[in-house]
Amino acid sequence: MDHDRTAAPLSADEADARARQLITEAYAPPYATPTSHRDETPLPAYGPTPPVAQPGRPPMSQRATDASALMLSGSVAALSVGGATSLVLFTLGQVDPTTLAVAGAGPVALVLAVGSLLRSAGRAKADAHTEHHHHYNGPVRIRQESTTVSSTTKGLFAKNRNDVS
Repeated sequence: MDHDRTAAPLSADEADARARQLITEAYAPPYATPTSHRDETPLPAYGPTPPVAQPGRPPMSQRATDASALMLSGSVAALSVGGATSLVLFTLGQVDPTTLAVAGAGPVALVLAVGSLLRSAGRAKADAHTEHHHHYNGPVRIRQESTTVSSTTKGLFAKNRNDVS
């Protein structure tokens, strides 16, 4: 509705009523049912919210994270050993290929041997405890059986040996 400029100005009560009517019409939805909803409540700082991937390294298990850190540390160590070897070779000017192969394979063989030794020591410690104690109160008529199966795989072509005791 066009407002006639020649008409008399509205009184304060009429202007207030007209303003309220315009505000109500402006904020009233043009449809009967809402099509969206925005929840303005703040999210909790902790709780059952699922994790979200963060920038940087991708999420990994603890074992994968430990292995990754070990590989990064090993690469730094290999870089220093390689740099020192390169400096020695540059200083000497020439090296016998056999000597170079032995010098390059020596540290790797040493690391593999130490790793194998530590693994076998860990297995020996885990297998050392074989006692089982059972305590019963009163008359007991139970038949008890204990079966242990250990499997060993060795060789380039898998050779399985199962010991049942």
